[in-house]
Amino acid sequence: MSFQAYLDNIQSKTGKTPNDFKLLAEEKGFTQGGQLKATTKAGDVVNWLKADFDLGHGHAMAIYALLKGIKKEGDK
Repeated sequence: MSFQAYLDNIQSKTGKTPNDFKLLAEEKGFTQGGQLKATTKAGDVVNWLKADFDLGHGHAMAIYALLKGIKKEGDK
């Protein structure tokens, strides 16, 4: 499955776009100025996404990768 397919599935399930998750992560204090804070751990983000959006581990890690800048929208 491509990275974009993960993002599409997440949007179908939650109604939230990747940009929505970026804004929500900022509100939660995981990011600052669009960049993941050095103190933010993958587990913190994954636990938040599992609890608030009922995402599975793989989909939550996709959002973490997006927030960390490892992957971006449109990646395969």
